Amino acid sequence: MSHQHEMPTHTDVLVVGHGPVGAALACFLGRQGVQTLVIDPVADILQMPRAIALDNEALRILQMAGLDEMAFARIVIPEVLMHCPQTGMFNRVNTSGYIDGHPKLVTFYQPELELALRTEAVKYRCVSTQAGWVLTSFNQDQDGVRAIIEHADGQVHAIRARYLIGADGASSRVRSLIGQDFKGQTYSEDWLIVDAAGREAVAIDHVEFLCDTRRPTPHMPAPGGRERWEFMLQPGEAREDMERPDRIAELLKPWIKPEDLQIERKAVYRFHARCCDCFQQGRVFLVGDAAHITPPFVGQGLVAGLRDAANLSWKLAWVLHRGASPEILDSYDRERRPHARSMINLAKQMGQLVMPSNRAKAFLVHGSLRVLRLIPPLRTFFEELKVKPANRFDNGLFVARRKHRHLVAGAQLPQAMVRLQSGEQVASDEVLGDAFSLIGFGVDPQALLPVDLNAAWRAVGGQFVQIGDRRLHDRSDTVVIDDTDGTLVTQARKGWLVVCRPDRVIMDMADASDVEALLQRCLALLGK
Repeated sequence: MSHQHEMPTHTDVLVVGHGPVGAALACFLGRQGVQTLVIDPVADILQMPRAIALDNEALRILQMAGLDEMAFARIVIPEVLMHCPQTGMFNRVNTSGYIDGHPKLVTFYQPELELALRTEAVKYRCVSTQAGWVLTSFNQDQDGVRAIIEHADGQVHAIRARYLIGADGASSRVRSLIGQDFKGQTYSEDWLIVDAAGREAVAIDHVEFLCDTRRPTPHMPAPGGRERWEFMLQPGEAREDMERPDRIAELLKPWIKPEDLQIERKAVYRFHARCCDCFQQGRVFLVGDAAHITPPFVGQGLVAGLRDAANLSWKLAWVLHRGASPEILDSYDRERRPHARSMINLAKQMGQLVMPSNRAKAFLVHGSLRVLRLIPPLRTFFEELKVKPANRFDNGLFVARRKHRHLVAGAQLPQAMVRLQSGEQVASDEVLGDAFSLIGFGVDPQALLPVDLNAAWRAVGGQFVQIGDRRLHDRSDTVVIDDTDGTLVTQARKGWLVVCRPDRVIMDMADASDVEALLQRCLALLGK
């Protein structure tokens, strides 16, 4: 779905690339009222097999972008199993249960997700998309970016944007134009990905990795009666031979009789592990695969791009519409790049488990993991995937080293189900919305503020939220919520205040007696 208009000559933000990350950016910017133009060479959504897994963090980001749980189909995955011919099942990851109101792991159908994101984005009149256009060049100055774009019919157009975002994938033109082409050697492997249809009653209900040195094979279900296999190519195997229907039928014979095989999609991809040295140059930013490419073994490729979109979009909106200093945009790279690198490293380590180079190494590594699982603390470490890097920043747009009980500045505030004073039950993220929130635990934060600070907070898009207890001042418009399951009230003691950014990252916190200094620190971080 698209929102085609006459090609403008000016926009606040030009997004190059209309894949899932570009569409998510359009949703976030649209929610903030930012004039946004998205261009892409093609109008149609690519139907080839691509991303298939999302974790609870990604689902929460999609919730913040406006997608509810009915927006696209997903299958909840209860566990991930790893098998080896030499040792049997050597590892299990428990993915059952929920975090922040979302399943820990789901599989999905990417074209359906992209359609849902595009459908959501076109609800905003400030967002428009134009298909058939490619970026050819740009230059930037202190006020913005002048981009030259070309249509498939040869038409050339100049557009002036305050900011430009490259969401144009692994072969990003934007990345090349800012001199951030990936450098050095890459981890790279060729894999045949096959999606089979008609598997409604017979597909597995979990994810499994068959870690065989002869042919490593991840295998998983997908919505719509689909099932996916990923086969690692061996040296000397050619793409065109592996994509032949008879070759695919041979590979899938252990699971599907050739006469029952319905191949929906097939493609050979090269898995890479790459990351730019910087996600920003002046007024130009890189997101998603344009900035970093993650092997799929921990299902974090698209998730990382969605994290980029949630992090960058509100900062652009605050600079453009809330008077925040452009310097806050520098925090995008400081916050996102280290975490993206950590996820790439984790995926590479997982790849070593999935793709042992020989049987002796497989026996040693997989056998050792099986033995380590006999030790309860280590079994918990592996099963609960505590090896996964926490989405918590060490440096960025927050007051570092601020902690209180379970709360840490630079980490996210948990989500919970809460009850409004009207009696309605909603997710706490729906209450926080797209604003900065000054949250009081058992205290109305607005009642503590002098008039001038109250006005200054509202001027930067700030709102007031109180967790627990009734509002004592009728003239206050603080939103009061009752934490129905105790998730939030246990995070901090009564009388504590927390400042939460629009992306749910904790900016700062303090005792209620220190409210003025707390807000002054946060306003200073925004350049106010």
